[in-house]
Amino acid sequence: MGNGVQATGSDHLTCLLRNLYAGQEATVRTGHGTTDWFQIGKGVHQGCILSPCLFNFYAECIMRNAGLEEAQAGIKTASRNINNLRYADDTTLMAESEEELKSLLMKVKVESEKVGLKLNIQKTKIMASGPITSWEIDGESGNSVRLYFRGAPKSLQMVIAAMKLKDTYSLEGKL
Repeated sequence: MGNGVQATGSDHLTCLLRNLYAGQEATVRTGHGTTDWFQIGKGVHQGCILSPCLFNFYAECIMRNAGLEEAQAGIKTASRNINNLRYADDTTLMAESEEELKSLLMKVKVESEKVGLKLNIQKTKIMASGPITSWEIDGESGNSVRLYFRGAPKSLQMVIAAMKLKDTYSLEGKL
């Protein structure tokens, strides 16, 4: 269950969830038959109503521990600094420069690894107002995308990293 649920301070909830996931087994049916039963040590139950909540525990812990609330990087509005937007398993990081964005990405990457999630840079996209054609984080290369409006490329005054967490992260930690 790791740091995500434990960070809520509820030992009872952690114990209940551990018991729910303890001793899971599965078999796989293929065109050639059925495999032997095997233990499941990672992941959440597909289709379970608790699964999105458990994922959100992890995502919230990552963002809080990455210190994004206190970070100076982001898009400055009249009274706020906005550097991340989240909906379900999608996360968008925003910054006014490539350096700021890389800093935000590294913070999220480091905190993700602490709870057993691995950021897949190849599935992370960058949208920028400048001529960024490729970029690199920890030696891994990513790709940029262009913003088009009514068929013409448009300029943004910010740099955005759009991450689809469901596809971007692979769960490596045990639940």
